[in-house]
Amino acid sequence: MNAHFRKRTGLTASLLCLATLSASLGACARAFAPSTDPTSPIAPRVQALVDANRHYPSWENFPAAPVDLPQAAQVAARVQALEGQGGALGGEVARIDWTLGDAETLAAETRAQVGAVPVSPDAARTEAEIDAFAQSLRDRAKAPPPIDRRPIE
Repeated sequence: MNAHFRKRTGLTASLLCLATLSASLGACARAFAPSTDPTSPIAPRVQALVDANRHYPSWENFPAAPVDLPQAAQVAARVQALEGQGGALGGEVARIDWTLGDAETLAAETRAQVGAVPVSPDAARTEAEIDAFAQSLRDRAKAPPPIDRRPIE
């Protein structure tokens, strides 16, 4: 008895869902066919634009299919060549002895290499020095006092 009730409930739910879906689509259909207010002052211009572009796009507006494409065999050969180069590169990488050693030793060597590079004086300035230099430039950039334009008596 429960199985019969479930079948009937499923059928009712399906019909209800179908009715809701058709009502929703019917409401959306009106949104895709809007009408122009005939009393509007721009209605003739809008209608002229709609009529002029009613058939756009057409197939002639789409680009033509390319004709100079390589054959599938050529593409496959290029792919195999690239895969071969990748395999050769992988073999070369595998032959490299990737020993980083102790992390502290590596850090010390890196610090020594960075310390050996001379630092420009501009990079060695502190933030306070940079701010003071910028303020001095601002002070120098002030305009001179205005010229007195009154006639000399």
